[in-house]
Amino acid sequence: MRIKNLWAATAALLLASSALAGDGKLLLTGGVSSVEGAAGGGLTPWAVTGSYATVGEWGATAHATRVKTQDYSLNTHGALVSWNERVELSLARQRFDTGATGTALGLPGLQLKQDTFGVKLRVAGDAVLDSDSLMPQIAIGIEHKRGDAGGLQATLASLGASKNGTDLYVSATKLFLAQGILVNATLRATKANQIGLLGFGGTASSGYSLQPEISLAWLLSKQLAVGVEYRAKPDKLNPSALGAGLREEDWKDLFIAWAPSKHFSLTAAYVDLGRIVPAVIPKRQTGSYLSAQLAF
Repeated sequence: MRIKNLWAATAALLLASSALAGDGKLLLTGGVSSVEGAAGGGLTPWAVTGSYATVGEWGATAHATRVKTQDYSLNTHGALVSWNERVELSLARQRFDTGATGTALGLPGLQLKQDTFGVKLRVAGDAVLDSDSLMPQIAIGIEHKRGDAGGLQATLASLGASKNGTDLYVSATKLFLAQGILVNATLRATKANQIGLLGFGGTASSGYSLQPEISLAWLLSKQLAVGVEYRAKPDKLNPSALGAGLREEDWKDLFIAWAPSKHFSLTAAYVDLGRIVPAVIPKRQTGSYLSAQLAF
């Protein structure tokens, strides 16, 4: 099914539902939109389902995100629908501007594109209702990714990287409501190089690797949260013909999220994406992250 048809199916599903999200969830407890579309933090999914839909309700969100570092930029937009506080379906489209690296490779103006279709299922716990116990909310998820590396595709293929791939993950989210602290741990099985923008698998390995992802958020008020995230990355293209020139490093951020209402939230962050293609640009890529989300 083409991605545009999936968008149409998502819209039709939401319009056909008779019970839309109400007032059952607390502000920010549905998370924000990750760069791959699933609800959670900016860099990693959480066990929560997106929007403020609760039992017996449908909900939806739409987001637009921009990440800008010294030499690169990433734009992503997408949407999700959730049902019954149990199931979440998400779609996201990413566009990565390679900047000076593309020019150095003889591909000026090169953009790496990727579509991600995600499914998340809550299998145990309730982050809010179980906040007075040690039981976290647990969810399993799958993210299928289809990439388009343009003129770089043949080079990636020669390095053993495939164009499409699928990530599997399990997330556990624990909300300590009295203290206003949320902790999330995600374990991802992935072959993705730079979340899939540089393909899947490569010279180092063609198999799955297990990578941890961690989020910690502090709710300063009902409308405002600050936190940190860490996302470990596989290193499937290191070594290669460029030695360690395609080495991949972990991602981190410091974020602040503001939700003046259940229909809108804004997230800003300082991001550290490590060295990206250090054979061309050896310096660390740090910069800004800004994401706006609408919830229905």
